Amino acid sequence: MASKEADDDWAGQVEAQREAKIEQFRESARSPLPASMRGDAFPGLAYFDPDPAYRFVLPLHEHDEKETVTVETTADGEQTYRRWGELRFEVDGESATLQAYRPADGADRFWVPFRDATSGEATYGAGRYLDLEPDRDRVDGEWIVDFNLAYNPTCAYNHAYECPLVPTENWLDVAVEAGEKDFPGEPAGGDH
Repeated sequence: MASKEADDDWAGQVEAQREAKIEQFRESARSPLPASMRGDAFPGLAYFDPDPAYRFVLPLHEHDEKETVTVETTADGEQTYRRWGELRFEVDGESATLQAYRPADGADRFWVPFRDATSGEATYGAGRYLDLEPDRDRVDGEWIVDFNLAYNPTCAYNHAYECPLVPTENWLDVAVEAGEKDFPGEPAGGDH
């Protein structure tokens, strides 16, 4: 029974985070959406139902050499990261691996971008992101990798934003039916 209660509490936390994001997008002046798409005009955000099958506790297999990787962006720019290690897991019996990148500025967090078999169908075509923060996501030396928290980059809502593209090494053949779905509205054209 305790496990069921823990799952309900976890699902409640996921839902609360989603509601906070929806509120921020709809009402805040800091929303990535222009004023014309906020308030009553807000088209909403869409999500898969929380599913504990897409929540993993994994070791990060650190690379011996932390290679610098240049990632292209949606605005023909570039951003630099360090390929720090990889996360290995299974989705529906299929093995999968994602690289975890650390910002080149040395920040103590990981960016885990990915595309999967839902990209361009149920989810944003360019892929989605996960952020891993040590204070929040590290437990007993392992990482909580919760795809229910996968989110769209800001360019999914507004083309005025520049977003790093998912490196091809993080394109998965499996479907990750968790986290944020594709934006239900048309992305803003660049006026924010």
